[in-house]
Amino acid sequence: MHGAAIVIGVLLLAYANGANDNVKGLATLYGSGRLSYRQALAWATLTTAAGSVTSVFWAGKLLVRFTGKGLVPDAVVGLPAFAGAVVLAAALTVLLATRLGLPVSTTHALIGALSGAGLLAAGWRQFNGPHLAALFLLPLLVSPLLAAGAVLLAYPLVHRLRLRLGIRESACLCVACQPETQPVMAPAGAALNLQNAPGQGGWKLVVDAPAACERQYFHPLIKLNLNRWLDGAHLVSSGLVSFARGLNDTPKIVALLLAFKAVHLPVSILAVAGAMALGGLLQARRVARTLAFDITRMNPGQGLLANLATSGTVLLASHLGVPVSTTHVSTGSLFGLGALTRRARGRVIRRVVLAWLITLPLAAALGALALALFKQTGM
Repeated sequence: MHGAAIVIGVLLLAYANGANDNVKGLATLYGSGRLSYRQALAWATLTTAAGSVTSVFWAGKLLVRFTGKGLVPDAVVGLPAFAGAVVLAAALTVLLATRLGLPVSTTHALIGALSGAGLLAAGWRQFNGPHLAALFLLPLLVSPLLAAGAVLLAYPLVHRLRLRLGIRESACLCVACQPETQPVMAPAGAALNLQNAPGQGGWKLVVDAPAACERQYFHPLIKLNLNRWLDGAHLVSSGLVSFARGLNDTPKIVALLLAFKAVHLPVSILAVAGAMALGGLLQARRVARTLAFDITRMNPGQGLLANLATSGTVLLASHLGVPVSTTHVSTGSLFGLGALTRRARGRVIRRVVLAWLITLPLAAALGALALALFKQTGM
């Protein structure tokens, strides 16, 4: 198999990854109605590309792990037919799921393809099964549980704090000088006027409706519209999810190019990032609908919490070289949110989980089949 064919296959995989995964960062923005689909997609594309470029400095460990080294003998890793079978099988698996509107893991597809092609190429005796379980399967099984657990723990605390402070979506946070009033008797026994006789003033932090702050304190020193700040935090958190996704997924795809030195690292990063962006721009809407509306309904505050749980888990995993799936983490956060708010749609969740279970064995079967065909045809 020629190097050019493998480069095209890797770019196809990157395209499939973008089509299925670029929406992970925009799902809560789109689902809560804060941005339109096009606006959210543009933001997700930009921040994903930033994560892709940063991955060359941050997530170098994944470049080694996803070449297949340690899973199969080094002699197998360097075979062009092996790399071609892996990228083709993973790309077809993810593209099929995208067509069905199902958010699946490119990481799982890659692991399945590596396993299927690796078993056929190296045989059971040289295939490192414990390495697969320890470095790949265990983190992938645990990651959605960690994200869901983070939401389940944090949501009640945040909700209680919001009620205690009296924070509403339209609330305003004011720092104002509250005058200490003194009762003054008006002429002819009229009612007391407390506003016309100020005494010693004092600073006060107030959470109330904007109109109430203006009415009570006239000219607050600081006035923050919490609704706008929530929108800003939600936008930043969605950007973090997309950034973390680009940071975590790009090295896994680039590693397949580096395995046989087809393209230099900087060129590989830029090419993969471009293909991922194109896939998201052209073919992400069906998966976006599933994540944004079909799993659970959410408000902006709930979306913000889910994003923070997702981005924190993925960023930490990328730094440690643990190949978690952004799909499993982000969707796990939505599962946890839906369970807490009692708005989860069980039928959709079961469909998504079934797709997760099928992804790895389907990619493994396609990987073995592709390698067998390449060997048969002498590619």
